[in-house]
Amino acid sequence: MNPLNLPFDDEEILKGLRPWIECESPTWDAAAVSRMTALAARDLAEIGASVEILPGTQGFGDSVRATFPHPDQGKPGILISGHLDTVHPVGTLEKLPFRREGGLCYGPGIQDMKGGNFICVEAMRQILKAGLQTPLPVTFLFTPDEEAGTPSTRQLIEDEARGKRAVLVPEPAKEDGGAVIGRYAIARFNLLTHGRPSHAGWALKDGRSAIAAMARKILEIEAMTTDDCTFSVGVIHAGQWVNCVSSECRAEALTMAKTQEDLDGGVAAMEALQGEENGVTFEVTRGVTRPVWSPDNPGTLELYEMARRFSAELGFELTAGSSGGGSDGNFTGAMGVPTLDSIGVRGKGLHTLNEHIEIKSLSERARLAAGLLMTIDA
Repeated sequence: MNPLNLPFDDEEILKGLRPWIECESPTWDAAAVSRMTALAARDLAEIGASVEILPGTQGFGDSVRATFPHPDQGKPGILISGHLDTVHPVGTLEKLPFRREGGLCYGPGIQDMKGGNFICVEAMRQILKAGLQTPLPVTFLFTPDEEAGTPSTRQLIEDEARGKRAVLVPEPAKEDGGAVIGRYAIARFNLLTHGRPSHAGWALKDGRSAIAAMARKILEIEAMTTDDCTFSVGVIHAGQWVNCVSSECRAEALTMAKTQEDLDGGVAAMEALQGEENGVTFEVTRGVTRPVWSPDNPGTLELYEMARRFSAELGFELTAGSSGGGSDGNFTGAMGVPTLDSIGVRGKGLHTLNEHIEIKSLSERARLAAGLLMTIDA
């Protein structure tokens, strides 16, 4: 049976996806992410997987690893790698409820990346329901901390991917529906300014504001952005009393670099900003980094060509190339394991209150996933 002809139905997939979207799972709420992990584990177990819940570490939620029965279990197989955490805090459903508007469906995390994860589960469900056997063993690994840079599960992902024939990452499709076969590096930095406190109303001139110094540094950092290496500051924490000159300000910065050379230059530029000025010290500490994944792995290109043939049968052209944004595919791709990323659902607005998917892409991408699972072999 041609896997592209399996009876995928957008309405049935959407019905199964809804509980995932309504189970809010922001990265920094470990209990919420673990509830989502338990829900995914239940759905995977119901279709025949052996499921293992892996307790969270470093304050993050649980992961789930699911393996399906296979006569060649233990031999190099296929890993489907996805994350269950989102950027949306609990309560976002009040502003961004699960809802349909025409051919679109909205909800927190529906595009990034619960929709993609779920269509892969659905692909496996339909394969098994049809009595088919994938050529290679299939493992699912869903993790809790990708939106924070994967600080607690990078080693888990790399250990699971090592020796695999292929890794499929159902992150959202690119705007044209294309896939990703390489990713730019993403580096994070923790920033800290130390000032001198004083009473803001009585002795303002005696103080040295850590907040003001950080504000100036943020402008300096973001002005370093080029087409090949970008800089942005997305988090700031400081102050408790408006009548106190702040003595400490913390911030987090992110750098995107297209090549290793760009990354090295960006890191050096950030570190060079450290020092003391006007009584305020500025410190830069490098955080988690996603390595450059170059789009030249023969195995990855083979996966892409396979997917491109399937997409043609489905009636669209699957483009591919390097991309920013970062994903756990950075890790597996940089290891040299054949990796095909962004084969998830089509949509727009990820990380915003306009996050949505194209409903018709559910069956389209489920068919693509099923085609790959039934074709990738040793």
